[in-house]
Amino acid sequence: MTDTKNKVAVVTGANRGIGFEIARQLGFKGYTVYACGRDENSLNQSVGMLTGEGHRVFPVVLDVRDPESIKSMREKLSDDEVRIDALVNNAAVLVDRNKSILELSRSEVMETLETNTIAPLMVTQALSDLLSEGSRVVMVSSTSGKFCAELEYWAPIYATSKTALNAITRQMAPELAKRNISINAVHPGWVKTDMGGDGAQKDVPKGAETPVWLATDVEETGKFWSDKKEISW
Repeated sequence: MTDTKNKVAVVTGANRGIGFEIARQLGFKGYTVYACGRDENSLNQSVGMLTGEGHRVFPVVLDVRDPESIKSMREKLSDDEVRIDALVNNAAVLVDRNKSILELSRSEVMETLETNTIAPLMVTQALSDLLSEGSRVVMVSSTSGKFCAELEYWAPIYATSKTALNAITRQMAPELAKRNISINAVHPGWVKTDMGGDGAQKDVPKGAETPVWLATDVEETGKFWSDKKEISW
């Protein structure tokens, strides 16, 4: 069993859905969690629920699309003299459900790529020097972006953003490995969240299970996972 005493995790998009549950499960494992979210009121309510359960969780207002917000988040963590043991890049949007790629607006394309692809890169870059040796980075991705026959058409720019996120994960792996830091991508599954909808196959705790496992127990790096098993890119 991994010793989690005094360990610190940072989770983006932690005010609801899978991100909230990831923060909760990390709390149960003894991590101090910096829960990041864009909506301050929603974030404070969520953190209040987690602290009410006895977890050590601190709110950090973060708009992952805003470079200044990322800079402020990094400064707060640095001021708190935080050393990060787990970084979970979970924040994401889905704005093109059931749309043709020929119908997408520029704003939909940019919002999706900036949130789902560019932001995890920028957040990881910003926090890279605060990552402890042996720490773990998790990119919450999706099999909708697998670059093969499974590449999805029901949400074309969402799928594309996850394909690119997977590529970034692969490219970061050898760089972070120089400091014994692992990074992996994970498909949490079709989960019953605001994004996934009521018809999804998994409940939220199950969807958070593999991301938390990667953030706490897995030393392998540069791989794609689902249900605690490696899958193809």
